Amino acid sequence: MLPITAEVELGGQIIDLEVAQTRQQQTIGLMHREQLADDRGMLFPFEPPRPVSFWMKNVQISLDMVFVYQEEIVAIATNVPPCATDPCPTYGPGNQFVDAVIELRGGRAEELGLQTGDEVRVQWLESDSEVN
Repeated sequence: MLPITAEVELGGQIIDLEVAQTRQQQTIGLMHREQLADDRGMLFPFEPPRPVSFWMKNVQISLDMVFVYQEEIVAIATNVPPCATDPCPTYGPGNQFVDAVIELRGGRAEELGLQTGDEVRVQWLESDSEVN
């Protein structure tokens, strides 16, 4: 698990976010997790923005993938199933550019009432080393 370094309000709920910053962290993502709490998720930031696709190789639980561009939801892949065989299918908004993807427990996006066009503002949390 990565430390919680950001949060986002989705559907009136605060979601604590692990942030997959590096290529290695993004490749591993939520692999091998057996559960994901309702108030937890993983943020994948992309700078510069670009088209992306995600797969579910070695992921043990269904996930929702919320694709974000300029603080707006542009697509949602819901209840994406785990994949244990090769090749795994990929999920994404096609050629649409994104600057972030938020992964949540499968079914959570619907529970929160998320829709394309909704605003998404990630708040970065200060680490203890940054506090004077």
